[in-house]
Amino acid sequence: MSFLYFLESIRNPILDAIMSVVTMLGEETIFLGIALLIFWCLNKKRGYIFLLIGFVGITINQILKLTFRIPRPWVKDPNFTVVESAVEEATGYSFPSGHTQNVADTFGCVAYSAKRTWVRIASVILILLVGFSRMYLGVHTPLDVVVSLIVGAVLVLSLYPLLERLFAKDRNVLITLCITVLISVGFVLYTELFPFPADIDPHNLASGQKNAYTMLGCSLGLLSACIADQKWLHFKNEAPLWGQVGKLAVGAGLALAIKAVLKAPLLSLFGGHASATALRYFLVVVFAGIVWPLSFPLWAKLGRKKTADTENA
Repeated sequence: MSFLYFLESIRNPILDAIMSVVTMLGEETIFLGIALLIFWCLNKKRGYIFLLIGFVGITINQILKLTFRIPRPWVKDPNFTVVESAVEEATGYSFPSGHTQNVADTFGCVAYSAKRTWVRIASVILILLVGFSRMYLGVHTPLDVVVSLIVGAVLVLSLYPLLERLFAKDRNVLITLCITVLISVGFVLYTELFPFPADIDPHNLASGQKNAYTMLGCSLGLLSACIADQKWLHFKNEAPLWGQVGKLAVGAGLALAIKAVLKAPLLSLFGGHASATALRYFLVVVFAGIVWPLSFPLWAKLGRKKTADTENA
């Protein structure tokens, strides 16, 4: 806590605003945006790799949170103050850091797969900045951040090359996604059936259960999308730049809109149970992996037309 108190002593409105923006790089939306960019516009199998490493990272992170049940710094020490704007996204227990885990998985994959040195250096800097921002804002301790950085590095350096080799065969992609579904089912059962102590914080447990059902919905959606693509869809990533921009911008906007619009009605339908989250994310992933790729030939055509018009102008 001494390091957090030091950071608390140097806080000011400008740094607070900067760190609040930096920390957003560790949020789910950034991860999804980069994963969709790769999955839709660059390389499907590489997109699966990004998504799977993120899945494993989140699962490990959430299991560690529920296993160790370490409270947030301001809960552990009531005299410590936190930047209030960061509290809303600081869900679940403190150890380890979820935001740091997300950014380590996401930009760790970017750094590993990038061919340009500056991209690798920038990715590492962003990872470290997000980890620092979590401590500066007061929502995590150095231990929370360091452990997430280590887990992220191990996952990227071990799983990325392994999955690259495995995914040379389409069958292995399906097998891996089936295993992912089984892991997510185990994660759900752990959060629902494990005999946690009676004094466990119900809000933090609910956060872990929500994440478990999120992983279940996403893994089932990914498996469905992969089966559909290998059986009949066979969508192509290629399109001129204007087509890629339109495909990504409109598709990501629709995916986020579906995710937001479905939240309230599904929670109401399921009586507030976290299983509503599984169905919501399943539908979002099915849209992203099956429905939206049906429009890709149109975006490729529009992109070629826009390019031709620009050249003739």
